[in-house]
Amino acid sequence: MRARSASTVRVTVEAMVFVITGAGSGIGAATARLAAEQSHQVVLSARSADKLDALARETGGLAVPGDVTAWEDQRALMERALEAHGRIDVVLANAGVGSPRGFEEGDPERWREMVLTNVYGTALTIKAALGPLRASRGHLVITSSLAGRRPLKGSLYSATKHATTAMGEAVRQELNGTGVRVTLIEPGLVETAGFSHGIEGTLEPLDVARAVLWATAQPERVDVNAILVRPTIQES
Repeated sequence: MRARSASTVRVTVEAMVFVITGAGSGIGAATARLAAEQSHQVVLSARSADKLDALARETGGLAVPGDVTAWEDQRALMERALEAHGRIDVVLANAGVGSPRGFEEGDPERWREMVLTNVYGTALTIKAALGPLRASRGHLVITSSLAGRRPLKGSLYSATKHATTAMGEAVRQELNGTGVRVTLIEPGLVETAGFSHGIEGTLEPLDVARAVLWATAQPERVDVNAILVRPTIQES
């Protein structure tokens, strides 16, 4: 029998249960839509119940409003997902907020929200997810940023994403040998409804969502630990 060329090989991915925080808009919402298009089940969480309900109707998913900085909300999110589907295969810890650069001009209250959401909130999502993911030998995906690889001038946001990147490697080491995979997604400039860079050619949320779905579709033996996605226009 003639061997098939690489271009003819197709990978069949079984339907998975995705839990997505920060699902109300941007990368989270785009990932939910793409996962649903590929016949996966989605469990959606964000603070905005209205946005979640609309996205749940669109994707056939389950909306579980909640705050990533509230431990009980994160535990309840995983419990609702397990009650609905019996397992959790992928958790995308995606909730995050930004802040204008500049330590001198920065707003301390906005800083507080950003640090709590991006660092503490991500840690709570990870903690709540570990039991279900160990049980399913699932996949933890964490949205960090290119800003988590190199400091940006005057950017506390960059510092929070350095922490997120460090958490990704720290939890990967903790989970080594359990079968749970860990992937950091590190986008460059992304145009979202909440933040515009004011230039053409930046990434769209769907571009990042494709990276998430690609990483989670790999064979169990493959752990894609980090994906850095820049728009082609981005210099650094």
